Amino acid sequence: MVLGKVKTLAVCLDYLNDNNVPVYSGGDSVSGRVVIEVAGEVRVKTLNITARGVAKVRWTESRNAGANTAYTQNYTEEVEYLNHSDTLIGEERDEDSPEEALTVLNTGLHEFAFSFLLPQMPLATSFEGKHGSVRYWVRAELYRPWLLPVRVKKEFTVFEHIDINTPLLLAPQAGTKDKTLCCWFCASGPISLSAKIERKGYTPGESLQIFAEVENCSSRVVVPKAALCQTQTYFAKGKARQLQQQVAALRGDTLPQGKSQSWDGKVLHIPPVSPSILDCPLIRVEYSLMVYVDIPGGLNLSLSLPLVIGTIPLHAFTSRTSSISSYCCTVSWPERPEAPPSYSDLAVTEEQRRGCLERCEGSEVNQEGQGTLQAYITEFRFQPPPLYSEVDPNPEPSCGGQETRPLTLSLRTTLTCSEQTGNYTYR
Repeated sequence: MVLGKVKTLAVCLDYLNDNNVPVYSGGDSVSGRVVIEVAGEVRVKTLNITARGVAKVRWTESRNAGANTAYTQNYTEEVEYLNHSDTLIGEERDEDSPEEALTVLNTGLHEFAFSFLLPQMPLATSFEGKHGSVRYWVRAELYRPWLLPVRVKKEFTVFEHIDINTPLLLAPQAGTKDKTLCCWFCASGPISLSAKIERKGYTPGESLQIFAEVENCSSRVVVPKAALCQTQTYFAKGKARQLQQQVAALRGDTLPQGKSQSWDGKVLHIPPVSPSILDCPLIRVEYSLMVYVDIPGGLNLSLSLPLVIGTIPLHAFTSRTSSISSYCCTVSWPERPEAPPSYSDLAVTEEQRRGCLERCEGSEVNQEGQGTLQAYITEFRFQPPPLYSEVDPNPEPSCGGQETRPLTLSLRTTLTCSEQTGNYTYR
């Protein structure tokens, strides 16, 4: 409410994102300005701001104390996450000074900056429910002599981030159930249901693919369906109150007697819902995918798969790694390696080898035995490569009765000495 010469009192927050939405998380700095527009001079005692964050639950239940006596039981609880105060204009009143210092605001627009840090701890995500809420806000209060204070409140959103790129939330979820319908002493065939989803963690706006198989061996016509359910649980004074609601749903085709139906990635779009709240002692918000078979005149066959709605979406490399892993599982690798290339083109002829040896023997020798060593090195260098064989000369016993054929290289060479020249050769 604005009174007198004060035309505008507003709280403006500085945004940390490009969407112009005040969204923060634990440890972030919240900054902004208090804007005051006045028409004429205004004397001000103080301008205070207060930042609060509170989780609160409240519900009532009717009780009977006797035949004609009834009463209402209230359940309420509150947890404080943030409490910060600051004075932007004026000072705290001194008891020894009878007069209060006043600040005069001239005609026009005035801005006063403020900032504070959110606690460096897990904060409950902002939430609005039927029996409780988690709210964060900044309140500005303008005090003037002999006039009612002017107040304004600005709410902001806090997210406790949940990263779905973790092994637990990337794990697939699956289940199977069946049911036999009975009417008095007559029993019909069973109805079986199996369902699977790619992972446990998703973010709002994603598309959830459902893989399911439904087989109807009963005598009734049934309809397979799926729904994304949100479960809100409130706690107060040792009691709990639970509320469940559907936030998205889809329907399959009618399934007659003796028929089956397959869902090969049927898509369910996740609407913009609140992220999962798992760490607040008063409010818990959980999600699940309910795949069920609607049976007319009987209890539905239901299969629940747990979900976690997070705030950090799936990374691109995570999905790419999964695709590569799936591809590697389907590739057919060769059972045995190929033989090495032929060395016939690289073999040295006998004429080339003898010509090289004659040149080495005709060279001058500075030290005794050097010519013989040089001939030995040249003889070895111009020998053809060793023979290649796929037969292991020392085979190991087979394992489990299966024949094993390891790939080995067998070197078959003989060292001989010529009596005429005294040179050693490999053959």
